[in-house]
Amino acid sequence: MEKVLIVIGDASETLDTMYPYYRLQEAGFQPVVTAPEQRRYQMVMHEVKPGWTITKEWEGYTIDCDVPFSEVNSEEYAGIMFSGGRAPEYIRYDKDLVRITRHFFAANKPIASVCHGVEIPAYADCVRGRRMATVPKCQFDLEVCGGIFVDEACVIDGNLVSGRTFHDNGHYVGPWIEMLVKARDAAVVT
Repeated sequence: MEKVLIVIGDASETLDTMYPYYRLQEAGFQPVVTAPEQRRYQMVMHEVKPGWTITKEWEGYTIDCDVPFSEVNSEEYAGIMFSGGRAPEYIRYDKDLVRITRHFFAANKPIASVCHGVEIPAYADCVRGRRMATVPKCQFDLEVCGGIFVDEACVIDGNLVSGRTFHDNGHYVGPWIEMLVKARDAAVVT
């Protein structure tokens, strides 16, 4: 069974993480959670409540890290998913995560990103000239690093599939998994 990385940290968004986690299993892939260190992480849920102009945050489920960034051998993985929430704001500076991120872009493997997840490939200098969806408050992070902001539920740019928030899960996760399946099937034929 091919493995696919899901990048998280404390305050990763629960739905951004768990929806693709289970969809990967349904498609016959092994989701592997990677984070700064091997331990249990607290996820959160986000919503802009009616009448609010800023996101409210609640505690969500917890999830265990399967392999820390420092131990990831990127060659072993078919694809990667950058989960949203607040985690990317602080984990993007991890040198091993930067190494991992650059590998997937250079190897042209299927990549998914949602919400604040864009901050990781942006910091790793992998978004120049690439079209991506993200939550509007991360538009600056994308554009200052040379990316192109697109306000749509699913943006596909080559091997990169992105969505704005967990509200877009039903739009962008499927096309990303289709890329993974197509790559897996092509590898079996060769």
